[in-house]
Amino acid sequence: MNAIAVGSRPGEVPSGHDRSPLLEIEDLRISIASDASSFEVVKGVALTVCENEIVCLVGESGCGKSMTALSVMGLLPRGIAEVTGGRIAFEGQSLLSLQKRELRRLRADSISMIFQDPITSLDPVFTIGSVLEEVIRSHRDVSRTEAREIAVRALMEAELPDAADRLDSYPHQLSGGMRQRVMIALAIALDPKLLIADEPTTALDVTVQAQILENLRERQREREMGMLLITHDLAVVASVADRVAVMYAGEIVEEAPVDELFSDPQHPYTQGLIRALPDISVSKGSLYSIPGRVPPPQVPPPGCLFAPRCEHALDLCWEASPELSRDGAKSLRCINAQPFEIG
Repeated sequence: MNAIAVGSRPGEVPSGHDRSPLLEIEDLRISIASDASSFEVVKGVALTVCENEIVCLVGESGCGKSMTALSVMGLLPRGIAEVTGGRIAFEGQSLLSLQKRELRRLRADSISMIFQDPITSLDPVFTIGSVLEEVIRSHRDVSRTEAREIAVRALMEAELPDAADRLDSYPHQLSGGMRQRVMIALAIALDPKLLIADEPTTALDVTVQAQILENLRERQREREMGMLLITHDLAVVASVADRVAVMYAGEIVEEAPVDELFSDPQHPYTQGLIRALPDISVSKGSLYSIPGRVPPPQVPPPGCLFAPRCEHALDLCWEASPELSRDGAKSLRCINAQPFEIG
């Protein structure tokens, strides 16, 4: 029995497909320039996030998850990565066609992002309070006193201990969990409609991870925000997601409501990720690992990108890349899906 339980969660809402989407990503392609050549790292990704819904984008490191998130924010590293195709829309408005000033305004008013490493996102020479107050005053017509009050409320919502006193602290004076709570406060202070969280619990111990995730979920439900949560951790997925999109080598290979994904995974890569979860009923033995390695984006294999690691691969899998087919709320990129069996 896997050490993951997926069940009803407080405030659970219907599938995002029952509501109008906040974020729509269609056929997104991102390329990286390398010397005199370039190669794709995101290959035709399609994804939606609706109001009051948490969508988890899960996959191994290097599969294109963070690149997808950065493209939504317009923060791809200039001169290195660029969107080469597709569409990104927020509430029906194309983000790829916005001028920089318009995109900055949208990021301030409607879309926020929590990055992986808060110590690199917080300027070490400024206090927590000065950073929060500057962000608030640059986007809201409020006095310094009002901005400070908003900052304290945001820190309290993020459950930072002694919130008012921490305004005068510098980032190095806070623990990793405290710094991540400051990042949550920065993200929610302006009441965004969409929150993107990129590996928000990386490098935190298990207890703090659980607290951070619970806080994020509470803030999301209170505000009825849409949330795109990026992670490689299936335990995170099981605890917070409404829907899950599984990404492999730059492609979405499976998408489903969270309970269906764990009870009946279809893609062999998803099945491998679930088999690799620790089994609390077994005291000894080695953990399962998916054989082989993720192919380098510079030299992708012919046909299905997962074929070199798939025990069910057919000759046809090496010849043609399968399309992502949709069946109701579920999507799958595989021509030879097999029933899931533990063991």
